[in-house]
Amino acid sequence: MSDDQRRAPSKVADDRASLTSFLDYQRATLAMKCQGLTGRQLKEKAVPTSGLSLLGLVRHAAEVERGWFRRVLSGEQAAVLWPAVDGVFGEFHVDDADVEEAFALWRAACEGSRAVTDAFTSLDDTVEYRGESISLRYVLTHMIEEYARHNGHADLLREAIDGAVGE
Repeated sequence: MSDDQRRAPSKVADDRASLTSFLDYQRATLAMKCQGLTGRQLKEKAVPTSGLSLLGLVRHAAEVERGWFRRVLSGEQAAVLWPAVDGVFGEFHVDDADVEEAFALWRAACEGSRAVTDAFTSLDDTVEYRGESISLRYVLTHMIEEYARHNGHADLLREAIDGAVGE
């Protein structure tokens, strides 16, 4: 893998800066795991017992960003980018997927999520969604967990594809 372009989160930041920088770090980790691979390699299901691919993870991240930040926090009626196929999340069906489109949609979703985050005054601000109160703090923390979990998957996939390991 190429040079690590991620910015490490501050060890003394306030809550908002800490949460948003950890989330950006996890986003950058996913991008780094995919860096330098061909479209074919990104679509590879490198773990035989799994249908996961790096491109599927990127598309999933785009859907999750849009779901939590646009649908939940902003109350938008943002359509699903890749509808389910036979009960399986559509974003994981990548055989005919457009690699550049997927990355562009993911990057746009991340930028949109940052804008939504910036519009909130406090991490404690809440929205009502499907009968529940949900805070910005919860969404940011959940998104860090979401990326961290899937970046672990990305580690295994990338290693199986070309042997690259590490953060």
